[in-house]
Amino acid sequence: MTKRARPEDEEVHAPHATLPEYYQDEQARKTFVRRLFDETASDYDRIERMMAVGTGPWYRRRALVRSGLVPGMDVLDVAVGTGLLSREAVAIAGGARQVTGIDPSRGMLQTLSRKLDIVVVQGMAESLPFASDRFDFLSLGYALRHMSDLSVAFSEFLRVLKPGGTVCVLELTRPNRPIARRALRAYIRGIVPFLARLAGSRRSAARLYEYFWDTIDACVPPERVVSALSRAGFTDVERFVEIGIFSEYTGRKPRD
Repeated sequence: MTKRARPEDEEVHAPHATLPEYYQDEQARKTFVRRLFDETASDYDRIERMMAVGTGPWYRRRALVRSGLVPGMDVLDVAVGTGLLSREAVAIAGGARQVTGIDPSRGMLQTLSRKLDIVVVQGMAESLPFASDRFDFLSLGYALRHMSDLSVAFSEFLRVLKPGGTVCVLELTRPNRPIARRALRAYIRGIVPFLARLAGSRRSAARLYEYFWDTIDACVPPERVVSALSRAGFTDVERFVEIGIFSEYTGRKPRD
């Protein structure tokens, strides 16, 4: 009798199942997500500041330092968005020339370019348009849930990193305790969209945060993310977590 692999040992592709409230298949998901981020780009930073669930500049900078980012490193920020994580990477690495950002949303990149003078490229995590062994450090900030295939994306992350390079994935994780889960759901899916409407943001901005919670709730558990990074070829894969919801996944590309 063949022994069945444990779920955490199985290859991970989509980070969560299809969410029919928003789209019906993978192609529709890509279109929906890109349009949603394009439409909300101008409101994104303001709403994020209102939300401020521990994801402010101080936390991002601390997470990057804890993961091993130091001055002089060449950094690739995948799913760069409006540059909230890149801004901290620039401060640590020593200047805008050290950081490159990539994102599929043109609206997000246009908003970023008005605030931060880094190199930006429009593209997907699953097909990075960069040479192999190019970067010392690769970050992915709160966008794992928006990937189409984690196995492919993590393999691409490994490819573009230099031997010995570091990957750092920041993500919100659904709390284990039911009461904490309900509280976080009420905040992200209820209070934040309400505040966004009060602040005069576009209707799609409220929709964005409703979608955020639904992807957090449906996302594969942390052990599957750790397993996917290991399967992609990263070593020393670890997860650091704060207050039960802020996950930092790190790993290194082998030097051999």
